[in-house]
Amino acid sequence: MKKKESTKEIILRTASELFQRQGYHGTGLNQIIEESGAPKGSLYYHFPNGKEEIAVEAIRLMKEHVLEGAARDLEAKDTAAEAFQYHICKIASEFEKKHQMEGVQIGLIASETAATHEALRNSCQHAYADWQSLYTDRLIAFGYEKEMAKELAVTINALVEGAAILALTSTSGSPLYCVAKQLPSLLKK
Repeated sequence: MKKKESTKEIILRTASELFQRQGYHGTGLNQIIEESGAPKGSLYYHFPNGKEEIAVEAIRLMKEHVLEGAARDLEAKDTAAEAFQYHICKIASEFEKKHQMEGVQIGLIASETAATHEALRNSCQHAYADWQSLYTDRLIAFGYEKEMAKELAVTINALVEGAAILALTSTSGSPLYCVAKQLPSLLKK
């Protein structure tokens, strides 16, 4: 039996979806209240500092969602190339499901707020750092030296983020599938 979501969880899920779809500036508190069905007082009870506090928490939840999925994906195969190809193909498949992008994209929030909202920039930076740390750890487990693993982790993360932007604009997972196809040449030892 599925656990009933709390009002706070409903607000965060709704805000996350809106931030991913419309960005931070394109999403208003009234829209979050309306689409979540939460009373206005609940929003301010759970998030007394308003929209920025909601966004920081939404970024954390998106980060955790991606980390959980990535960890499972990267454990599922026997070589680095196979594991990362599998992981990226799973991300690509999400772009084939037109309206189901939950937890995939923080790039929109990062790009629109980095220069104006230090708390959001910092939250996005931590999310990327945590994803890169997971990638680094897996690469080390596959036998890469620590420094090489760190550099490859940044490179893979950048490839995924760039391809995700291209996938959004093309409404297709094709750019991510291209990255996955090219990964074996990047991951040669």
